[in-house]
Amino acid sequence: EPPCQAEACALQTCLSKNTYSPEKCAEKMRNLYKCCQALYDVTKDGGESSACPIPSVVRRWLNAHPGPE
Repeated sequence: EPPCQAEACALQTCLSKNTYSPEKCAEKMRNLYKCCQALYDVTKDGGESSACPIPSVVRRWLNAHPGPE
């Protein structure tokens, strides 16, 4: 199973249930992108997963959507 696949599936399930309210899935999106960022951190941006966008997209999204941490 590719890295972050579980997070990607959880996001897809949420989006399917909330077709007209994707904002309800922001936490699932954050979980996926945090997982992808952890993969890229460990692999110095060399990791690959069909569940993750390219590293620059992940970083841009996380910077644009700071979490409640």
